[in-house]
Amino acid sequence: MPKTTTGDRPELKPVNFGAAAIDIGSKMHMATVNSACTDMPVRTSGTFTQDLHDLADSFKACGVTSVAMESTGIYWIPAYRSWNSAGSRSF
Repeated sequence: MPKTTTGDRPELKPVNFGAAAIDIGSKMHMATVNSACTDMPVRTSGTFTQDLHDLADSFKACGVTSVAMESTGIYWIPAYRSWNSAGSRSF
């Protein structure tokens, strides 16, 4: 039986320490990175070009090599272009 941490849910172990996840919306994005690299692993970002560049810089500072995105509509396209040009792979 797997080790449990709260209730009857099993403990989850990281698979890719260089991964980030982002929920892309029309008015804001919610992103998370490995909690070992920063005091605030979850952050909110705006959707303007400078916001995307700032988020890409924070990903780079945390050693992010891949970004998992969740999006509806076409809002993912500028983010995808920004992070891929900064060197991260987006999925």
